[in-house]
Amino acid sequence: MVESFFSATDHDLNKLAQQDSITLLSGPPSSGKTSLLFQYAINSAIESQDSKVVFICNLKKLEIKPPYLSQGIDSSSDVFRQIEMKYIDDEEGLKKYFAAFHLLDEIPMRVIVDDFGNFFDQKSCHEKYGNSRGRDLAMVRTLALCRSAIDHVNEKRGLCQLLLSDTNHGDLPRLLFIYKRWIPTIFTIQGDGSGSFLLKNNNNPDGGKRKVAKFSIALQYLFLEAIYEEN
Repeated sequence: MVESFFSATDHDLNKLAQQDSITLLSGPPSSGKTSLLFQYAINSAIESQDSKVVFICNLKKLEIKPPYLSQGIDSSSDVFRQIEMKYIDDEEGLKKYFAAFHLLDEIPMRVIVDDFGNFFDQKSCHEKYGNSRGRDLAMVRTLALCRSAIDHVNEKRGLCQLLLSDTNHGDLPRLLFIYKRWIPTIFTIQGDGSGSFLLKNNNNPDGGKRKVAKFSIALQYLFLEAIYEEN
């Protein structure tokens, strides 16, 4: 549901729980991915006041490019107390978190990882794995760990969903091939040529209509312009 990434109505919030256990949001640089993720975190926190949401990101990156909120969101709202910010610097930090995920006292209802691919440095992965495709290998192994951790807690302790974002630089088809092995639902962002962006679910197995959200970042707000259907 593309509506899940924008300021939502109660009807839309009820559909958050219907999402797959792991979802990817992929788009080009500076296309509003962090803002969409954070709005998703807010919606998740509003949906259930009894559970927390974990937002994993790189602190330096977040300070340089903080997320923009939708208009009407009160930045002093108590809902932000349910969002736990967890700052991780690299691949090892991600693996440590998900390796011990089942040991957490409280399993969050959502775990959101901003710019997943940014945690994997090309040079470091090449040296570590002794392979020119070391970064791809590191990402695949970490994705497998993430999937295993989420599946395990959902079997034993209840519902938890994982949402990742990643930045593509013209290599979208190759990276999607990697992600599709572990992630059933993939949303993509594309520019529309006029300064706005189009968000859509990349999965359309029946070839039918799908919803597209047209949005922009204007005056430091995340602004939803329209939602429409396309074939």
